Amino acid sequence: MKNIAIAMGGYSSEFEISLKSGNVVYDYLDQSKFKGYRIHILRDKWVYADDGNREFPIDKSDFSVDVDGEKIVFDAVFNAIHGTPGEDGLLQAYFELLGIPQNSCDYYQAALTFNKRDMLSVLKPYGIKTATSYYLNKGDKIDTAEIVSKVGLPCFVKPNKSGSSFGISKVKAEAELPIAIEVAYKEDNEIIIESFLDGTEVSVGVINYKGEVIVLPITEIVSENDFFDYEAKYLGKSQEITPARISEELAEKVRAVAKRAYEVLKMKGFSRSEFIIVDGEPHMLEMNTIPGLTAESLIPQQARAAGISLTDLFTNSIELALSGK
Repeated sequence: MKNIAIAMGGYSSEFEISLKSGNVVYDYLDQSKFKGYRIHILRDKWVYADDGNREFPIDKSDFSVDVDGEKIVFDAVFNAIHGTPGEDGLLQAYFELLGIPQNSCDYYQAALTFNKRDMLSVLKPYGIKTATSYYLNKGDKIDTAEIVSKVGLPCFVKPNKSGSSFGISKVKAEAELPIAIEVAYKEDNEIIIESFLDGTEVSVGVINYKGEVIVLPITEIVSENDFFDYEAKYLGKSQEITPARISEELAEKVRAVAKRAYEVLKMKGFSRSEFIIVDGEPHMLEMNTIPGLTAESLIPQQARAAGISLTDLFTNSIELALSGK
C-alpha cells in the first residue's frame, strides 16, 4: 500500500476549486493500492487534514507529517493545485529536490506553460497558430490607440499567469481598455492582450495513458456569457459538448496540434489545451497542466467519453509517477 499525498489548495484565486479537485481525487483513489492523504498547501499553513477535520502540520524539510506520534512519509504526490505554487513549477522543483515522485509535468514545463506569452512564443516556430497579441508589464505606458491598431476590437485582456478566467475582460471599445487592464493587474503584473478570434471554441486533454500519449475526446464550449469565463466554467453558464460538433477532418487537426504541443514541450501528466477554430484552423489560446478535476471539469468529462473511469485515470497518473515516467 503506497502513501499518496494529494496536494490541494494553493496561493491563488483558484484555491477553492483546487480543494474541490483534490477531494475528487481523494474520493476516487483506488483504496486497494493507495492510502490517500489530503494535504492542504495554503499561504498560512501546510497541513494534513484527516477525515475528522483534524490538522497536522507538514514538516517542509522532508514533506512528512507526524500523526499522533507516527511519522508518515509519502511514496508520491498527486498534484491538484491550480495556479501557484502547484502549476507554475515551484512545487515540482521542491519535490524534485526532495526526491519525491509527483504526477504532473516537470518544473520547467510548468513554469513555461503557466506563462501564456512565453509558451505561445516557444510553440509558434512549430507552426502552431495563435491570436495576434500585445504585451504589457505593470508600469508600462498604456497607449490604447497603439493596442487597438495591433490587435483590433473586440479584444481580450488577460493576466499572463492565472487560471479559471480570473481577471479576464472582453473589451469592445477603446475607452474600456484602461479598466480592463486594471482588472488584469489585480491578478498578475504581466498582461497579454489578444485579438478576438471569431470561431468555435474547443478544449482537449492530452495524457500519457499506460505509457502512450493519447488525445482525449474534444469538448466544444458554448458559453452563455461573452466568453468561457468563471461563471461559464463553474456555475453552469455554458454548454460543454463532448465530443465536439466538428467534422472529423477538423477534429483530426485539433488532435494533431494538441499532441504536437504536448510532445514538443516534453510534457508529462495531464494537459488541457484551449483552441478557437477560425477558417478551419485551430488557434491555441493556452495549455493548463493542472486542469480541474471536479465533477464539472472537462478532463473528467473527456475521460468518461473515452471509457476511462476517474479511478483508472488517477491510478494511471500515480503509477506513471512512481515508475519515473
